[in-house]
Amino acid sequence: MSVATPEAPAAAEPDQPAKKRRGPDYRPGLSRKLPYLLLAPAVLLELLIHIIPMFVGIWMSFVKLTKFFIANWSAAPWAGLNNYRVALDFDNAVGQGLLKSFGVTVAFSLITVTVSWGLGMAAAVALQPPFKGRSIVRTLFLVPYALPAYAGILTWNFMLQRDTGVVNHILVDNLGLASDRPFWLIGGNALTSLITVAVWRLWPFAFLTLMAGLQSIPRDVYEAASVDGAGSVRQWRNITLPSLRPVNLVLVLVLFLWTFSDFNTPYVLFGTAQPPAGDLITFHIYNASFLTWNFGSGAAMSVLLLIFLMIVTGAYLLITGRRSRRA
Repeated sequence: MSVATPEAPAAAEPDQPAKKRRGPDYRPGLSRKLPYLLLAPAVLLELLIHIIPMFVGIWMSFVKLTKFFIANWSAAPWAGLNNYRVALDFDNAVGQGLLKSFGVTVAFSLITVTVSWGLGMAAAVALQPPFKGRSIVRTLFLVPYALPAYAGILTWNFMLQRDTGVVNHILVDNLGLASDRPFWLIGGNALTSLITVAVWRLWPFAFLTLMAGLQSIPRDVYEAASVDGAGSVRQWRNITLPSLRPVNLVLVLVLFLWTFSDFNTPYVLFGTAQPPAGDLITFHIYNASFLTWNFGSGAAMSVLLLIFLMIVTGAYLLITGRRSRRA
């Protein structure tokens, strides 16, 4: 009499992967929609804060939006390209003022970016070797960048006053470098004051960025160069600058865009009556819009500024991209 033996269960085929266990709340559609749901608030805020106002400003540049149509924008008559023609006509007062302001802004931006980058690079290289109290010095260097812009610029406004400012007190009373107290917020010295305040605000950002970039350079490279007889200047030129090239490309562009479109510094430093030497283009556009109540002309100037910055950015990225590929 034979006894039937139970058959062994068949082994799972190796070619068939085991199904993943999913929880009871798993929803196949939610996993595909989740990235879009997470991006939706940022996209909505970007539309409300930047995109929609930008298109409204572009529309304003094509209409004669003056103080007579503030209450009813839709009733403003169509101007076409007339606002742009007036802004670019350098034979009239509006075009000449815009051209002069553009020249002042170019000089201000180039000097500010150059000095800020130079100070940031010097401080970053100087504070790279470890020494006692290095963290304290780094923190002190970042104080201007951490301070609120309005508080720092207002402090400079008080310091640059002719009769009661600490700058003239030190230069004239203590050091005797001048026989008479100069004006720093009006006249030809206004651009010097503007550059000084802008550099004071921006160079800590350059220092922080370059210091972070220096952390990625291996110390062994400097030690090998030192053994080969390379001095500090040669190490900086042949090791530091080439290694920081990607950082510098972005840093210089960001500093230029921030400086060229800076409005807070001249507005807080000079008030609504800016001197001609400190007439930056953003402040010039503000006055063209809110002092003359010609918002169409001011919007046209803003669009021209946007186009200029886009052209400069595109050309800069194209040139630097070609040099990077050649290198």
